[in-house]
Amino acid sequence: MDAAEMPAIETVEREAMEFDVVIVGAGPAGLAAAIRLKQLDENLSVVVVEKGSEVGAHILSGAVIDPIGLDRLFPDWREEPDAPLKTPVTDDRFYLLGPAGALRLPNALMPPLMNNHGAYIGSLGNVCRWLAAKAEALGVEIYPGFAAAEVLYDEADGTRVVGIATGDMGIGRDGEITDRFARGMELRAKYTLFAEGARGSLSKQLIARYRLDQGREPQKFGIGLKELWTVPAEKHRPGLVQHSFGWPLDNATGGGSFLYHMEDRQVMVGFVVHLNYTNPYLSPFEEFQRFKTHPLVRDTLEGGKRISYGARAITEGGYQSVPKLAFPGGALIGCAAGFINLPRIKGSHNAVLSGILAAEDVAHALAAGRAHDELEGYDAAWRGSAIGRDLWKVRNAKPLWSKLGTYVGITLGGIDMWANTLFGFSPFGTLKHGKPDYATLTPAAQAKKIEYPKPDGIVSFDRLSSVFLSNTNHEEDQPVHLEVADPALQKSSEHDVYAGPSARYCPAGVYEWVEEAGQGERYVINAQNCVHCKTCDIKDPNQNINWVAPEGGGGPNYPNM
Repeated sequence: MDAAEMPAIETVEREAMEFDVVIVGAGPAGLAAAIRLKQLDENLSVVVVEKGSEVGAHILSGAVIDPIGLDRLFPDWREEPDAPLKTPVTDDRFYLLGPAGALRLPNALMPPLMNNHGAYIGSLGNVCRWLAAKAEALGVEIYPGFAAAEVLYDEADGTRVVGIATGDMGIGRDGEITDRFARGMELRAKYTLFAEGARGSLSKQLIARYRLDQGREPQKFGIGLKELWTVPAEKHRPGLVQHSFGWPLDNATGGGSFLYHMEDRQVMVGFVVHLNYTNPYLSPFEEFQRFKTHPLVRDTLEGGKRISYGARAITEGGYQSVPKLAFPGGALIGCAAGFINLPRIKGSHNAVLSGILAAEDVAHALAAGRAHDELEGYDAAWRGSAIGRDLWKVRNAKPLWSKLGTYVGITLGGIDMWANTLFGFSPFGTLKHGKPDYATLTPAAQAKKIEYPKPDGIVSFDRLSSVFLSNTNHEEDQPVHLEVADPALQKSSEHDVYAGPSARYCPAGVYEWVEEAGQGERYVINAQNCVHCKTCDIKDPNQNINWVAPEGGGGPNYPNM
């Protein structure tokens, strides 16, 4: 069929399927919700859609995992031969880094909640693969490679969510149908749970449509960058957890770093930069590469082999930034809601617990014959649950860090956590976050340029060789999924005022300002490189970039991350 014979997209009818519950995202929250629903009622029809090529393909986390959620779902999981977590934490260390040295902080100074003993070092992607097998054994349908691209609303007045539609395949870059076209499907449900992770594209729409963030503090974010290494046997210490802060970031720039030794001579090394940083010349990727040259880190990695790389946005707002979770016909769960405990650098345990909590309310509603109404029980329950108790104790850590800088902020944050733990209250009350992250950049004329060293190819590397290790791939002939609303504004503000920070905050080399002879600079978007971290959607100073889901199956393919 040639182009002239191709039908218009909107004239091609979508196939529809009906379920009791549709879940968007096969991360820990989505899979936990699916499993709990089937544990409560094996007759419920439950489907999970996942935009990654397989379950776990887009999952990236540290990760030191608190097993509280797994214990709730499967109390005997440790005894199973294929248990996904095999390395318990045996050595827990905290360091303040300087340019050439490190000061170890006594564990006795740390609030009890910072203790990682009882937790496990492992791959959250592999945990999700294990959970997916458990879910399918219970009768859950899982559709990897299908991106949820549209929220479906009831036809009567459009106030209730009735499901989602997966994205069309085979739309060309020009927006026209190609010979590989396949229309997306409508997955309709009595309740739809959104477990898209940080800054999910549909969750963002729902928060705006239902004003779920009204009366809440702005959500705050960080960008987490991670590499997986195989190191020489003599440098491998299974069970060692090493957290650090300070160098290479300055006192005004929040962030931290980690080194985790898991099984099979593998070490996870990662770096987090809070996205409320002010200097437009800062590059989180380059700061990460610089961090690995520190003697405390280089000594472990040198002589090893880097085997994977990835990056992901992290929700950091905590207790006071969690939006209203329920709306007619559905709810937000996991990191789509923002349940990460920032000081602990942990969120998967709360993601699993939120999936369980939502599933129990959904099952109760379905048993009562309800559908498409608001899950008020879930929204009311989380603050009094283990999730709320976990986040309440650390609610001031982020705002203190942001307002007072790393050294004073962390010190007072520690005092605050001790006060909450010992006395059940904070001397600071509940602090506000202030500006959203996109509003924090200083114009380039008022900022200091940062000169980063060239990568040495031993422990530090360039962006493109790093993206190669993420196994990222997208169908090239498709519409660009990074939408710039106003190209003229991107030039006059992002480039002319802020010196093009997107070329630096993107960890995958997606954005470039390219000089063209006689025509000035042109904005180039290398969407093929995108690792789906969502940083551009968060940090663009004009909120002029909108991340939407590309064709299902595209993006990174993370192994063991």
